[in-house]
Amino acid sequence: MFFLEITHRDDFARRGVLTTPHGRVETPAFMPVGTAGTIKGVTPAQLRETGTQMILANTYHLQLRPTADAVRDLGGLHQFMGWDGPILTDSGGYQVFSLATINKITDAGVEFRSHIDGSPMRLDPRIATEVQNKLGADVIMAFDDCPPLPCAPDRLEAAVDRTVRWAAQCKDAHTRTDQALFGIVQGGLDIALRRRCAERLIETGFDGYAIGGLSVGETHEEMVAVLEPVAAALPADRPRYLMGVGMPRDILAAVLAGIDIFDCVLPTRNGRNSWAFTANDLLKMRNEKHRLDQTPLEDECECETCQRFSRGYIRHLFNAGEMLGPIVTSIHNLRFYQRFLSRIRDLIAEGRLARIVDEFPIAAVATSTPPDEERS
Repeated sequence: MFFLEITHRDDFARRGVLTTPHGRVETPAFMPVGTAGTIKGVTPAQLRETGTQMILANTYHLQLRPTADAVRDLGGLHQFMGWDGPILTDSGGYQVFSLATINKITDAGVEFRSHIDGSPMRLDPRIATEVQNKLGADVIMAFDDCPPLPCAPDRLEAAVDRTVRWAAQCKDAHTRTDQALFGIVQGGLDIALRRRCAERLIETGFDGYAIGGLSVGETHEEMVAVLEPVAAALPADRPRYLMGVGMPRDILAAVLAGIDIFDCVLPTRNGRNSWAFTANDLLKMRNEKHRLDQTPLEDECECETCQRFSRGYIRHLFNAGEMLGPIVTSIHNLRFYQRFLSRIRDLIAEGRLARIVDEFPIAAVATSTPPDEERS
């Protein structure tokens, strides 16, 4: 029900097909993030039109509301969301990092205070796995300890030890044969720790392996220095997933290191905040220079936004506070990411991946992530 077939290679970069109970995914693949069971502002039909194959939802947020029991009773996550393609659920381990001010970590698990109403919540390997079993995604993640960067060596080593121990407990708690379970490699920027974590996870045995704890403050060069040796240490016949990394330059570097799957909030978060991705640059759609511009966001893009609306109109929508502005910009951004990954796949098959920067110059430059203007 779940396996990866590698069909082409270009040095370490790999093109393949991931088979899941809800369909096949061509890799390298990008997953939009539907934290609370929805890709913000975009219907499943619109999402399909962007070329999206697989999406991500989050255990912590769905357990808070409406609860995993409610999702299960409403037919499981696919029926609940109206999405019939593959889904991956994060275990909630990232919230150990992102909600550090409202949680307490021990070897037994994590105690949270809900960011919604302050009520107590607990996640540990058993609970995180049981919740994901109820949600019913195709791929579920082991519960991990995601430390911040920079990080003291003793905190980093403790996070690796917890992550390995918790991963084994997740495997013991996992009860569904129609869900793949991925282990997560932690270790910060310490390559030796990363390798040790990977070796111990491989000994336990998982359906796929993720690299977590990046895109949390390190530089692009630091990320690349970690990715190349860690990806090489992972089994060649299993999917490799880089968690939470989404800038085009970072994705390209990870593909070159042999990574297969990506997720990030950037396409929709930036879309809501008036930033549009193009092959050359990021466009700030509130800017005055777009006021009388009759051209689309991108001439080469075939998304509904670019076929129907001008830059001048999209700028008007944002400045008038109309909800259509974030929607159409998010749709374009989602299509941009799928175009980018599709072209990467084609060039890997042709053995010419280095040419991607000629067609997508944005993948060769350090593009700054816009500031978070609202919670992702």
